[in-house]
Amino acid sequence: MSKIHNTAIIGKNTVIGSNVEIGPYCVVEEGVKIGNDNILLSSVYMTGETDVGEGNTFFPFCSIGSNPQDLKYQGEKSKLIIGNKNIFREHCTANPGTAGDNMITVVGNSSLFMMGAHIAHDCIIGDNVIMANQATLGGHVHVDNFAVLGGLSAVHQFCRIGKLAMIGGLSAVENDVIPFGLALGNRAKITGVNIVGLKRANYSKSVIREYSNSIEKIFTGGTIESEKEKIKNSNNNLIKELLIFLNKNSSRGLCKYGK
Repeated sequence: MSKIHNTAIIGKNTVIGSNVEIGPYCVVEEGVKIGNDNILLSSVYMTGETDVGEGNTFFPFCSIGSNPQDLKYQGEKSKLIIGNKNIFREHCTANPGTAGDNMITVVGNSSLFMMGAHIAHDCIIGDNVIMANQATLGGHVHVDNFAVLGGLSAVHQFCRIGKLAMIGGLSAVENDVIPFGLALGNRAKITGVNIVGLKRANYSKSVIREYSNSIEKIFTGGTIESEKEKIKNSNNNLIKELLIFLNKNSSRGLCKYGK
C-alpha cells in the first residue's frame, strides 16, 4: 500500500509502486513511473517520461523531468531515468534528454544532490556522487562514480568528471577532470590528487604516490601520448582507470595542470 496525501495531484496513466509516500501538494503528471519505497515529501513536481527507481527521497520543491533548458528542444519524447536510493534535497532540478544526444538523462544510485543542484539534459551521473548546494551541470556532462562537486560549482556542457574526482566550491569547470583529480578555481585547474578521497577508499600510500607521480609526468613531461605509452602496462588500478579515461573521445580536452 502507498500513502498519497489528499492534496496531491496524480495524473492518469502514472505508475506508482508499493510503499510509496506522496506528500501534500505534490504533482505527479501523466507518464511518470515511480518504483517502490520512494518518498516525495511535499510540493514535489514530477513530469514527462520520467522513470524513478526504488528507495529515493525527494525534498520539497524539486522539479523532476521538466523540459530541458535548451532552445533546440522541440518537445521530443525524451527520458529521464533515476536509479535507486538517491536523495534530492530542496529545489533540485533534473531534465530529460534531447534529440541532440541520446534522448536520455541518467542518474545512477545512492547519490546525494544537495539544495538547488541542477542536472541538465543528456547528463549521465554515476553512483555515489555528491553534488553540494547549487552545483550545476551543463548539458551532456558525464560524472563518474564517487565524484564530489563542491557548492556553487558549475560544469560546462560536454565535460567529463572522472571517478572520485573532487571539484572545489565556486569552481567553474570547462574541461575534463581526470579520475581522482582535485580541480579548483574559476576556469578550474588540476591542483593535485584527491588524496583524502583515495585514503577513505582504502588505497595505499604507495599506490596513491605512484598515481600522483604519473599525473605530474603526464602534464609536465613530454606529450600526453608519449607519457601514456610509458605507463600503459602499469598494474596500478588508479593508473588503469586514468588510461581508460584518457583513451575516450572528448570535445573539451583536459583541465590544465596548475599545481
